[in-house]
Amino acid sequence: MDRRFLTVLGVSLVFALVVSSVFYQMTSRGSSPKKAEPTDMKDVVVATRPLGIGVMVKPADVKLTKVSAESFPKGAFSKVEEVLDRPVVSNILLDEPLLEGRLAIKGSGLGLAPTIPVGMRAVTVRVNDVAGAAGFVLPGLRVDVLVTGHPPTSDSNMTTTVLQNLLVLSAGQAMQSDARGTPVSVSTVTLLVSPSDAETLTLANGEGRIQLVLRNSSDEGIEKTQGRYVAELYGTARKPAAPASAKPAVARKAVVMVAPPVAIPIAPPPPPAPDQIVVIRGNTKTVEVIPRGN
Repeated sequence: MDRRFLTVLGVSLVFALVVSSVFYQMTSRGSSPKKAEPTDMKDVVVATRPLGIGVMVKPADVKLTKVSAESFPKGAFSKVEEVLDRPVVSNILLDEPLLEGRLAIKGSGLGLAPTIPVGMRAVTVRVNDVAGAAGFVLPGLRVDVLVTGHPPTSDSNMTTTVLQNLLVLSAGQAMQSDARGTPVSVSTVTLLVSPSDAETLTLANGEGRIQLVLRNSSDEGIEKTQGRYVAELYGTARKPAAPASAKPAVARKAVVMVAPPVAIPIAPPPPPAPDQIVVIRGNTKTVEVIPRGN
């Protein structure tokens, strides 16, 4: 084989390898993702521990962390001072950014007050483990309220549903004193109710024993129940309601004010005409009146 041909072939191969290598480096460098520059990072305030509803944010509850500008959540904070002393109105998880919608306005109140909608009320009732559904009543769930007591018009106890589909704001332990003044731990549940339902719940808690019944949060139906008497538990039929006609009617006398008759004066009859005698003498006419006897 010709040596000149081999030299040309070798040079061509080397040149091809050099060109391929340069082309590969250029294409790979252009397709590689651009690294985020340090100036694209922003501070965001996150929680250092889970924060429940009603918690007032303190310096130990938050910290700053770095995120890219593109990942910065909408409504988040970049300064710790912006979230301090603001109540939490929605649960915040560990390392979750604090958002404007999860915090109440600074100075709006402590505890649950900022979470109560306008026109609603928060009522706290004392329950035991059974009435509190064995500890499964948690904030955010919905419950019905049953009351057991002695109705004034009945000769036995009964249980009836007085309120339905109430939102649980908080559930926990509270310290109260017993009859001897000794502090004891009791379970309490705070429910979100309307002003009229607050009256019903307070009366039921004072006059009878209440029981909380858990329900599915997506079930917003209101059921009409008749309640249950003690006798019905032992197979005794419910007493029929007395008909409306059997109820004693209370007679009410109607007092009618009658105006006295008005006397209308009657004019006396005119006196009778006197008897007369007409005498005609020629062209002369005379009339003589005859007087009436007494």
